[in-house]
Amino acid sequence: MLRSMTGYGRSQYDNLDYKITVEMKTVNSRFLEINVRLPKKYSFLEKNFKEVVQREIHRGRVEAWIGIEETGGSGYKVKVDKELAMDYYKSLKELANFLDISPQISIYELSRLEGVLSLEEPAPDQEEIWKYVLIPLEEALLQLVEMRRKEGANLKADLEKRNDNILNMIEEIEKKHPEVVKSYEDKLYQRIKEITGNQIEVDENRLLTEVAVFAEKIDISEEITRLKSHVEQIRENLNKAEPVGRKLDFILQEMHREINTISSKSQDSTISYYVVEVKGEIEKMREQVQNVE
Repeated sequence: MLRSMTGYGRSQYDNLDYKITVEMKTVNSRFLEINVRLPKKYSFLEKNFKEVVQREIHRGRVEAWIGIEETGGSGYKVKVDKELAMDYYKSLKELANFLDISPQISIYELSRLEGVLSLEEPAPDQEEIWKYVLIPLEEALLQLVEMRRKEGANLKADLEKRNDNILNMIEEIEKKHPEVVKSYEDKLYQRIKEITGNQIEVDENRLLTEVAVFAEKIDISEEITRLKSHVEQIRENLNKAEPVGRKLDFILQEMHREINTISSKSQDSTISYYVVEVKGEIEKMREQVQNVE
C-alpha cells in the first residue's frame, strides 16, 4: 500500500516508577533520517529505538522525543566518605592543638565539609526501562504509520487519476499524428500547384519522397510507445506494498524527457496543446511523489 512520508504519533505510559511519553513526526526526505531527543541519562535507548522505527519507516525524516519522568522516588543514595571525614577531623584537631584551643567539632559541621556527604544516582536498569519505553513507542509508531497510510491512499487516488489523464492525452496525440503527415502532403501538393500555376504535372514519386522525409523527421512512434510503457509502470508501482517513491520519481523524469522530445517534433497546434497538458500533469505528479515513501 502506498504511504506518504508525513505522519504523527504520540503515546504515554505510566506505572508506579515512571511516566514515559513518546512523540514522533515524519516529513519528506530523500532518505531515512532518524533524530531522537531524550534525557542524557537514558541515551542508551537510542539504538534500540531506531531499530524499532526502521522496521516500519523506510524513507523520510523522523523527529522523535522521549520524555521520562521518575515517579517512584528519586532513587538517590547518600554516600559518606568516611576516610575524608576522618582526615578533616584529624586536621581540625591538629589546628586546635596548634592554636591551643579546645576543639569543638560537631557531626553537623563535619558533614557540611566538601566531599564528606554526596548524593549518588544509581544507574538505570536498561532492560527494564527499555521494556517500559517500548509500550508507548509501539503505540505512537502505530498512529504515525496509520496516518501515513491514510494520506498515502489519497496520494494514490490523485496519482492514478493524473496517470489516466496522461494516457488519454497520449492516445489523442497518437491519433492526431497521422493527420499531421496527411495535412503536410495536401499542403505541399497545393503549394506546388500554386507555384506552377497548374501548368506542370506533379511528380507523385517525388511528392511521396518529400512526405516520407517529413514523416520520418517528425515521427514520434517510439516516444509514444515509451510513454505508454511508463504509464503502465506507474500503475503497477502504485499497487506495490514496498516503498516506491524514488522509483516513481525516476519514471516521471523519463516521461518528462519523452514528452519534451515530442514537443520538439510537434508541427501541429492540437498536439502542442496536449503536450503542454501532459507536461502539467507530470509536474503535478512529481510534486506529489516527493511525499511518497
